[in-house]
This record gives sequence, structure tokens and C-alpha cells, in this order.
Amino acid sequence: MKCHIAQVNIARALAPIDDPVMAGFVARLDDINAVADSSPGFVWRLKTDAGNATSLNPYNDDRVLFNMSVWASVEHLKQFVYRSAHAQVMRQRKSWFERFREPYTALWWIAPGHIPTIAEAKERLAYLQLNGDTEFAFSFANVIHAPGMLQTAE
Repeated sequence: MKCHIAQVNIARALAPIDDPVMAGFVARLDDINAVADSSPGFVWRLKTDAGNATSLNPYNDDRVLFNMSVWASVEHLKQFVYRSAHAQVMRQRKSWFERFREPYTALWWIAPGHIPTIAEAKERLAYLQLNGDTEFAFSFANVIHAPGMLQTAE
């Protein structure tokens, strides 16, 4: 069966999104989202009518930013995360975000056409935090290829 890779990541901002402390991050957000949208292998990302997901509050904490996307392959996602303008911005993340002691990014395989829900993503991240890398949820450090699942070549 062919599959796509879904990812969720969270970050806890040092201040509310409209605080001057966050201005450098906010100023780059639209550009980074545009890079994602035009990246090879990009399928979908969570966003509101504003074009991003900063107004969503799935953890009942206005300072927790929630990001979710779907990609054709782990390689496409890694290319965006580690080798695009996204990486340059994330090298500055200590200026804007608290450090997490537990995993804050989870990956999992999905069928092409499936759009993950916020509840699904929260469940995958919580599972990874409790159980470590498994077929249900895993990290970039230990990508688990589920038996019988082939990445699409889109």
C-alpha cells in the first residue's frame, strides 16, 4: 500500500504571538509557509483562513503553537525541515520558544488522501511521548517503515 507521512509539531512561545518578543518569528511565518506550500512532495498543511495555524489552541494554552502537515515522503519532509529556509529560521528558535524536555514532533504513516485531524495528531504525539518510537508514532531520529507500506513517489 502506498502512503504519505503526516507530521505534527508543537512549540511553546516565550510570549504571546502578538508580543514584540515574537516579532521576528511572526515576520517570517508567511514566507516559511509559502516555502512549504511550494516544496517538492508537499501535500497539505493545517491552516485557518489567515493562512497559518497560530490562532488554533488545541492545548488550551495560547502560547502553544500547533503545526501539522502531510508530505509524499519522509525525504521530502526532511528536505523542507532541514535544508530549506525553514532550517535557517529554526536555528533561531531559542529566541522565540521554550525548550521541550519531551518529544515535540511526531510522524506517522497515512493513506494518500487522508487529512489528519487535530485530535489524531495530539494522540500520536502523546503516544510518542509515553512510548517512544513505534509504528504508531515515531521521530525523525528513528523513522519506522511500517510493513507493507510504500512511500509515494510524488
